[in-house]
Amino acid sequence: MKVRAIIIAAGVAASLSALSLPAHAYPVKGAPELTHNELYKQPKTPKVSCKVTKGRTKSSTKKYVTKVVDCLNKAWAKTTKEFTPATVEITYDAGRGGYCLTGQKIAESFATACMRGIQVQLKNDWIKAKDDTAILIELTRAYGGFLQNLKGISEAYWALPHNQEGDELEEQTHRFYLQADCLGGVSMRSLGRTAKNWKPLLDAESPKELKRFRWHGKPANRLYWFTQGYTKARPGACNTWKAPSPKVA
Repeated sequence: MKVRAIIIAAGVAASLSALSLPAHAYPVKGAPELTHNELYKQPKTPKVSCKVTKGRTKSSTKKYVTKVVDCLNKAWAKTTKEFTPATVEITYDAGRGGYCLTGQKIAESFATACMRGIQVQLKNDWIKAKDDTAILIELTRAYGGFLQNLKGISEAYWALPHNQEGDELEEQTHRFYLQADCLGGVSMRSLGRTAKNWKPLLDAESPKELKRFRWHGKPANRLYWFTQGYTKARPGACNTWKAPSPKVA
């Protein structure tokens, strides 16, 4: 997914905790593609058999990434209207992000939604990793961004009349990225993957160069939305656009 311009750091969490504030400090209005998207109406995303093992070579890891995306396509195609499978582009050096990251040079592996597919930069950190759970979270989150692109959510988000220097921009940015976290949770459930504790895994494979921007907001809210998607197994649990402000801080 395209990276929004640098978000101005603000104490949103503290200000939204004040009792005098309304439940929605910045409600989204006039954007049904966000608040009432048809994606939210679809039934549970079914589980799919995805027998995939990540080896520790460049070729085996490339096959692993491709297979994961193929499994996700099979799962979401079963319930999503007008579905077009995600493509996957794997590179070993994306430079400054190609056409899907705005000038950011990423040193290690990453996955991001890119147009109608997913762009992956594959480096030794993923290739040599023994456990693929955190990697899979990064891939499913990128796939969530693909779904946002597919269903017009990304386009509607970029069209919002943001206050470019205020808390509104920060809040709506959180809504967008937290929704991708939630859709990632739906996908992880569909793949049948489990973990004792999701919290340390959610940010484990995110590029360190991008963490300072805090597009997802509070770690607690990231865990909340991922868990919502995972436990309910349906995209209707991922309507961050109608959530109270504290839930997207």
